[in-house]
Amino acid sequence: MIKKRVVLTFPHEIVSQPVVYHLVKDYNLMINILRARVTPQEQGRLVVEISGRKKELETGMNYLAELNIDIQPLAQDIKWHESKCVHCTACIPHCPTNAIFLNRDTMKVSFDKQKCIACELCIPACPYQAIEIVI
Repeated sequence: MIKKRVVLTFPHEIVSQPVVYHLVKDYNLMINILRARVTPQEQGRLVVEISGRKKELETGMNYLAELNIDIQPLAQDIKWHESKCVHCTACIPHCPTNAIFLNRDTMKVSFDKQKCIACELCIPACPYQAIEIVI
């Protein structure tokens, strides 16, 4: 099983097509939509984690390319600087995936990079600039 985190950018003419459905049904892929911005008559953008066997993942990516969907690896990443963090917890309520959480045993903020979807909501919430985007 291979997992990929990618950004899919849809041209406006196929925004209304059931692309994710076909990836699941026809290519036996698991799709976890991490972030979506889709508006009719405009470009659509999904940040997804795609899981599946290598061969099925390749054929699914080919299907997306045939539809002229731009596929980019999730290049931006969130970096949490533990040394700058004062564990004030201001960022925690802004994290939609609980990637940033309070460890009740230590009463310190912790960061689980695997849960992070790079939504960037935590960045302006941190008064100590302990969180930044890495491109």
